[in-house]
Amino acid sequence: MEQYWIPKELDFENLRKCLDNYEADSIFVRLKGSSGGEVKLKEDLTGKVLDFKKDDSGLYLSINSEEVFHFPLKNYEVDRQKGFSLAYERVRENGSLVMLSRGIDPYDSELPEPKKSFLRHALDDHLFELYFKGRVDLEFHSWWDKPHFKYWNIK
Repeated sequence: MEQYWIPKELDFENLRKCLDNYEADSIFVRLKGSSGGEVKLKEDLTGKVLDFKKDDSGLYLSINSEEVFHFPLKNYEVDRQKGFSLAYERVRENGSLVMLSRGIDPYDSELPEPKKSFLRHALDDHLFELYFKGRVDLEFHSWWDKPHFKYWNIK
């Protein structure tokens, strides 16, 4: 799946845009380190409302107004890691997944339309993934490393 990086300083603004404008499908939080890491939260969001708040004590996730997970964001401001990325799941007519190492153009007419979009981030030793049905639209933000890597913003 191709990934599109979002500037870290716009992380929570873009998370809000996604929740306000796109249909969240499911959420997944696990410990980092391996694909078999301990699952902390796995929830189907069909018919449910996911929300968040961020304050000095961290990021709080809630489903139907009930808090379900808290990221203290202990090292968020000083951590030099990337911010959120958005990935697309694209399936060819023959059923095979399109696998690109990174995204060049999210609107490439040669690629099938995304079946799902994944908003991802590594926060406080956890992998946070939020899944959306269909395409979450992107727009070019700036160059990260011209001419190879771009930053994107949620439309």
